[in-house]
Amino acid sequence: MHLTLRKQDNRPHPIHNRNPLSAPLRHLPRPCPGHSVLKTALLRRALCGYYSVAKMTSEILVVGAGAIGAFYGSRLALGAKQNVSAICRSNYAAVKANGFHVTSSQYGDHCWTPTHTFANPAEARQHKTAQRWDYILVSTKALPDVSDDSEILEGLVGDDTAIVLVQNGIGVEEPYARRFPNATILSGVTIASAAQTEPGFVRHNRWTRITVGPYLPHTNDGKSSKANDGIAIARNERFVRLLQDGGIKDALVYTHAKLQLVRWHKIAINASMNPSSVLSGGSANGDMATDPELYIHLKGVMDEVLTTAPKIIGAPFPKDFASSEAILKSTAKNTSGSKPSMALDWEQGKSMELEVILGNPIRVAREHGFEMPRLQSLYALLKKAQANRESQKAKSKL
Repeated sequence: MHLTLRKQDNRPHPIHNRNPLSAPLRHLPRPCPGHSVLKTALLRRALCGYYSVAKMTSEILVVGAGAIGAFYGSRLALGAKQNVSAICRSNYAAVKANGFHVTSSQYGDHCWTPTHTFANPAEARQHKTAQRWDYILVSTKALPDVSDDSEILEGLVGDDTAIVLVQNGIGVEEPYARRFPNATILSGVTIASAAQTEPGFVRHNRWTRITVGPYLPHTNDGKSSKANDGIAIARNERFVRLLQDGGIKDALVYTHAKLQLVRWHKIAINASMNPSSVLSGGSANGDMATDPELYIHLKGVMDEVLTTAPKIIGAPFPKDFASSEAILKSTAKNTSGSKPSMALDWEQGKSMELEVILGNPIRVAREHGFEMPRLQSLYALLKKAQANRESQKAKSKL
């Protein structure tokens, strides 16, 4: 995809995948539903009438339009000027009626109405845009022990579609790779502070870092398809540039290997903090990092992951990746009382992301001849606790 910026003398000025209007218009007001669009449109034309832009607009579908999906969807739509639609669940009625209201100290308060708002995957499949999506951004929680979310995308993935998985955990790409063997799969890891305070209302705080890399599984002979790799790499770079055009300055392009190291690095955080909060009765992140005994425990789990992952990937962590000491030092400064997502899920009676955060890393390590006893203990305890709770729920319904 290519942009050509033309002055009035018609001499071309190539701008590779950048929106030349984004810089001067970044601070223009974004109209909410019901506001006058004409006034904004005229102002945009007055500011940029010297140029005309020939641009290919991407069709993007967000699957799992919660806090993270809605936040990134709004930046792609409002900042990068792409057509972004959404499949909503519990927030469908609110979003269909009024769009998303996003509050952000970094981007200001704004409203985003998806190009199309679907109540479910079946409705999206029946729409004229089915199988014509350039990117499908999946930001659902990965719960392979509960359901295979790759099934949601049946009938939506076309020949030119790239599936972007912005999910926690290890091995989240595999179900999609099995179901859509010819599709481009991009793997994303984000550290973003956002919450949906009520249906359709998203509060975004300061963190917006996201790294995206092409998922390039190898064939049985140990060699990957060069042609498909090239397509995946190009689509990956295009998507990250769209995020950057949307104002996400910390959107980075990573290789397959480096992105998988990022996933393992985040596992070091999630696999230590999340289970420990649940097992300690809902402790906050900062409280755990400052507790002497929990500090030793958390550091031990992190170090177990950080020493095992490079042996599995076959490459060391980059020097700029934070050590366990640095992670805990930073966490200790968190006085907000925030809890890990797994603790919130447990308190709300929801299924926890045990498999992708604990189970899959343990199994992958074993396949390579390594054991992670600290992770295994956390996994065994929480898996049994969740099973016991589900059994009690079933008995109470009899």
